[in-house]
Amino acid sequence: MTLSVRLQHRFNRLELDVEFDAPAGLTVLFGRSGSGKTTIVNAVAGLLRPDAGRVEVDGRVLLDTSEGVCLRPEARRLGYVFQEGRLFPHLTVWQNLGYGRYFAKRRKTTEPGKVIAMLGLEELLDRRPGALSGGEKQRVAIGRALLAEPELILADEPLAALDEARKAEILPYFERLRDEARVPILYVSHAPAEVARLATSVVALQDGRVARQGPAVEVLADANVLPAGVRGAGAMLHAVVVAHHDDGLSELEAGGVRLHVPRVAQQIGASIRLRVPAQEVILAKQKPEGLSALNILAGTVEAIREGGGPGAIVSLSTPAGRVLARITRRSARAMDLKPGSTCHAVLKTVAIAPEDVGGA
Repeated sequence: MTLSVRLQHRFNRLELDVEFDAPAGLTVLFGRSGSGKTTIVNAVAGLLRPDAGRVEVDGRVLLDTSEGVCLRPEARRLGYVFQEGRLFPHLTVWQNLGYGRYFAKRRKTTEPGKVIAMLGLEELLDRRPGALSGGEKQRVAIGRALLAEPELILADEPLAALDEARKAEILPYFERLRDEARVPILYVSHAPAEVARLATSVVALQDGRVARQGPAVEVLADANVLPAGVRGAGAMLHAVVVAHHDDGLSELEAGGVRLHVPRVAQQIGASIRLRVPAQEVILAKQKPEGLSALNILAGTVEAIREGGGPGAIVSLSTPAGRVLARITRRSARAMDLKPGSTCHAVLKTVAIAPEDVGGA
């Protein structure tokens, strides 16, 4: 099942003009605040009527302004997960889930028990929202959306209102939703680590336009497309867990290269995603020796993007995958870096945070 979107809309100072296709899986609308992410999601949901556009889900037209088609929100068969759970406070968790089930009408093919188990809600069914944490409320909201039997799930920065502990609690559930629910998800975020952990594909937005779209591993590692800015730049590697060591480190293999990171929760043999922040990568012309850093990757410079300030983003091709490094322009010139140059990327083990590691 796929989503096709073409929208034009003037909203306050934003002139939105986007066109993209979202394949099966979890597609992230990624960009800074004000880039048009929520406007797009609301237009897909039918909560906003754009000046012009067409929205189609698996061949079914939800919106076509040229033909005068604009289905009501309740007729679009979509599930919407907001920043806050928006649960009914007077109903129990079970009753809130049942409200989503009501909108499935005759399509009821999803087993409530499977959704409850997938989201770990078994112990919460008799509680009311006032007795739930923020993460628990969001899990119930996801369950309610799933039980409505949607053809597409929309999630508008569903973790933005949560603290770091609650985000860490709920991220694995979104990974399971991506992998097990078999419902396409259009997910809004401006958090690079969140995008790297969850996205199957990425639509990078800048000032109401699509800067690039495609597989997450390609878009996030594109030095010319930095939707979160240079401070949020970072590439994503695919790796396999090969060992857990007694000193608190886990050993990974990525493209034949061994990497060490703080202990991960996944079992040996598990495939994972690893986000490598560009600001945590140091470059060296020769392979360094005598360093405390355990991760050293040989590679070739693909591109260098210089900003208006003193910094530059270097894109490096390595056997483990593409890596970005944020260095100064002075360093790039002193090292005589240019496309085709060989060098080594140095990554401190402790620079990889728990939120940078997720299931593949």
